Amino acid sequence: MKLMNILNSFKNDESGAVTVDWVVLTAAIVGLGMVVMTTVGGGIETLAGKVKTDVAGRSSGYTSQATP
Repeated sequence: MKLMNILNSFKNDESGAVTVDWVVLTAAIVGLGMVVMTTVGGGIETLAGKVKTDVAGRSSGYTSQATP
């Protein structure tokens, strides 16, 4: 009889269901993030290249030579 009580208690326990819900939700968020990065990743790389080229072409106004 005691074994049946233990089995029924195990069957009715729902505390692990919350953990499963959070794992599924987290996996969905990570998957969505990967899809977004794959979609916009090429555009980000192109824009970063343009910014790099523009910054490299500008002078900073700083000279390393000391003036007397």
